[in-house]
Amino acid sequence: MEFLQNIWSHPRTSAAGLLIGIVTIAGVLSQQGITLGNAGTGTVVSLIGAIAAALLGMLAKDPGEPMGQQGGGSTGGQAKLGVWALIALLMPLPFLGGCSATTVARNIVDWTPALESAVASVDSVGAVFSPGDAPVFAAATAGFDAAAGLLTAQAKAYLANPSASTLAQMQMQVVVLQQQVNGAMLQAARIVNPASQQHALAAIQAVGTVVTAMLVLVQSVSSKAAVAQMSAASTVKISAVLPLVDQKRAVEMVAAHFGEPVVVAEIQVARVERVEMAAGF
Repeated sequence: MEFLQNIWSHPRTSAAGLLIGIVTIAGVLSQQGITLGNAGTGTVVSLIGAIAAALLGMLAKDPGEPMGQQGGGSTGGQAKLGVWALIALLMPLPFLGGCSATTVARNIVDWTPALESAVASVDSVGAVFSPGDAPVFAAATAGFDAAAGLLTAQAKAYLANPSASTLAQMQMQVVVLQQQVNGAMLQAARIVNPASQQHALAAIQAVGTVVTAMLVLVQSVSSKAAVAQMSAASTVKISAVLPLVDQKRAVEMVAAHFGEPVVVAEIQVARVERVEMAAGF
């Protein structure tokens, strides 16, 4: 009875504890290769974990309860809940990678149609710019077709044979394309016409969103030494282009790719950005 009374007296804290437990268990199951079946392009376990994390984030933002309802007052209770939410969200979440090289390879290949489509859109967007802006955009995106085509071929080869040599090629090529995208974003920001600049940034960002997703997947099956080597080759950092990124557009792309709620995609995008910047990209 005391247990039930405690739940009744502190519903938000109890709910937070339950959600933290769900996130933790989902992460462990995913790491052990237990999926409980497929949900869209992901697994049931990853979907449950992501939804629980999203609900925990929303719960932590709810208005505080009246003073004295949670020991130490509403401010103390809200702060504690926010800390627990942060701890849960910083745990390794299943949607950041696969549990095996084969799963990761399949996820990378699943992104290749989106990469090909984004690069094709870059080519078509370049044709509508004014004579003054077109050369800037063309120069900024000149290497996209070749680099994206090579990365797509390597991803498919890695799925067919997840070998160390193929992985090494992907490690190098994904950084090459990432650097081209980051550099292109900075160059496109110099376009004077505001409308042209926004079109250019949006087209380049679509490529960048896919490349970042592929980068974090390649990173998840790479050694610490390989990741350090990749980040050292990444001279134009994500932090330099982040102010130019339309976060809403990135979230919408991720949500559409996985067939998931936007609130879940927001957590994914934010987590990937933190992981990549912490790794030196």
